[in-house]
Amino acid sequence: MKDNQPILEVDRIIHEPARLLIVTILYTAEKADFLFLLNETGLTRGNLSTHLTKLEAAGYVNIEKSFRGKIPQTLCSLTPSGQEAFEKYRKQINQFLKRT
Repeated sequence: MKDNQPILEVDRIIHEPARLLIVTILYTAEKADFLFLLNETGLTRGNLSTHLTKLEAAGYVNIEKSFRGKIPQTLCSLTPSGQEAFEKYRKQINQFLKRT
């Protein structure tokens, strides 16, 4: 059981597939707007919004709402905590994969 410890300790907030996809996209981009994330993830508006809210509550994502002219715009970015959490998650998964 000791060999499986890294996989048992992964961050469950990030480990959920839709949130992992969102965090991966945001890790590679400085910022992404809601519509971009919607298109890239294939999630519904409601699902994407729910997952972003969970990531924001965990302190992993910053959400900025503004207007571009009269059009609302929602920009999302990883916080420093989100970047650290994702890097830790990647290391844990890599350790597990090397052992299997």
